[in-house]
Amino acid sequence: MISLLQLGTVDYATGLALQQKLVGLRKDERIGDVLLLLEHTPVITLGRNAKAANVVASPELLAQRGVELFECDRGGDVTFHGPGQLVGYPILDLRSFATPEGKRKTLGVIDFVRRLEEVLIRTCADFAIPTKRVPGLTGVWTDPNTSSHTNSLSFRAEENDSQNRSLESRNLLSAGATTNAVPEAKLAAIGVHISRFVTSHGFALNVNTDLSHFNLIIPCGITTKPVTSMQRELAHPLDLNAVAESISRNFGVVFQSQILWVDSLDVLLGNTVSGPVGPPAGFRHPCK
Repeated sequence: MISLLQLGTVDYATGLALQQKLVGLRKDERIGDVLLLLEHTPVITLGRNAKAANVVASPELLAQRGVELFECDRGGDVTFHGPGQLVGYPILDLRSFATPEGKRKTLGVIDFVRRLEEVLIRTCADFAIPTKRVPGLTGVWTDPNTSSHTNSLSFRAEENDSQNRSLESRNLLSAGATTNAVPEAKLAAIGVHISRFVTSHGFALNVNTDLSHFNLIIPCGITTKPVTSMQRELAHPLDLNAVAESISRNFGVVFQSQILWVDSLDVLLGNTVSGPVGPPAGFRHPCK
């Protein structure tokens, strides 16, 4: 069983401290497996492999935009978290999950990341957004070769000139400049940390995210592919609650576990989890 707790909007430092607390409790077997879903206030995070040069905005501009900067111990490079983005932090003991072939009881890091990608691919499919993996890269990417991208391509063409110039300045559009080819766009980022088989950090799915924040960085150090959101692909905003419920369903399927929603941190830490599979009665997503 995996307990799912929806937190609403949380600043990054608070979210990091909560993860550390839950990881310690999970290692001591004082709680079971947990999935946190939340939004962060605007923040740029640098993973273990991050290059400082991939933060292209000055400290003054970051302060003006109200964007914090944090170094953390997850894998990966530089990314942005902010309102309209659903962040998932699975606190799982990988010894609880067998490998797909059943050869090992402990799930390895690569298989774990592939499962997170599968959760997000299925979630995007629930909203008619075709996505895929890109060989050699981590995360979930749009598939521009499908006919259902017609609307999103028209929507992209209507983006304001200033954003297009910013993208071009980092060569994000130049790959298709002569052939009109559209590169895959990153819809979800993944970066994890594993200690004594227990996971932390996780994934960030751009739902209604303000994509202009990604102009402050070179996302994941990749200069040849842009970043997108579900809102941009569908040309309308989405209900974050509906996306969270989709993630919950797909997480349960992919990790072959029962998902049990809890309505407060006190319930989770008190180890008195109870309730139906799915959102509790009267539940409304607290995020804006």
